[in-house]
Amino acid sequence: MKTMRLLFCFTLSMAAAATTFGQKSDWVASYNTLLGKYVTSGGVKYAEWKANAADMQAIQGVVDGIAKENVSALGKQQQIAFYLNSYNAWILHEALGKYPTSSVKDTFFSFFTSKRITVAGQQTSFKALEDNVIRKLGEPRVHFALNCASRSCPPLNRTAFSADKLDGQLETLAKGYVNSERGVKFNAAAKAAELSKIFDWYKDDFKGEGGTIAFINKRRSTPLPADAKISYQDYDWGLNEAK
Repeated sequence: MKTMRLLFCFTLSMAAAATTFGQKSDWVASYNTLLGKYVTSGGVKYAEWKANAADMQAIQGVVDGIAKENVSALGKQQQIAFYLNSYNAWILHEALGKYPTSSVKDTFFSFFTSKRITVAGQQTSFKALEDNVIRKLGEPRVHFALNCASRSCPPLNRTAFSADKLDGQLETLAKGYVNSERGVKFNAAAKAAELSKIFDWYKDDFKGEGGTIAFINKRRSTPLPADAKISYQDYDWGLNEAK
């Protein structure tokens, strides 16, 4: 009898795990399909997406899945991947809800600060999710994986983040950003570098890698000189719409 009880409990636990995995796979697979269909190197095809009722329903299904997800048993890499996907998918959902618009940013940044999203059973805001959850996981490269539906943001990744590929995904995005003018504009003659405001707003997050310049130079094909004059670019909050 004891053996039968143990077998029964094991079967139930495996069934529960399979259900959780199945639910997660469903929304991740749908999210991947949507990213591949509407995200380009030049931005998001919002107009085409908004005009497709089935795909509007699909992004709703994605965020519904994110809202119900159970993260209690996830390891650190799984958590980072989940929360990055959550932030970006919800941004897309909310940007599509506002579309047509020239920017998701409003006068008092309420788009980012109001509790308009639900992630793993918790009602929260984009700012709280970023500052109180994602940044607390201690991975500075997340700043090049988060997309706030604005032109100065790092480009939206065209595939969902996954724990097994996360390190490579984050490194590719970080390298791409610091080697682009969106991330670093360098004038060799003047020895002057204009950095993205991301490096100003979140400078403390790069201390673990020796500071902002050390983080950048580790990944730039042409490192910035030690005596470069540093300033910061204006942030373009215009919608990251593909033209």
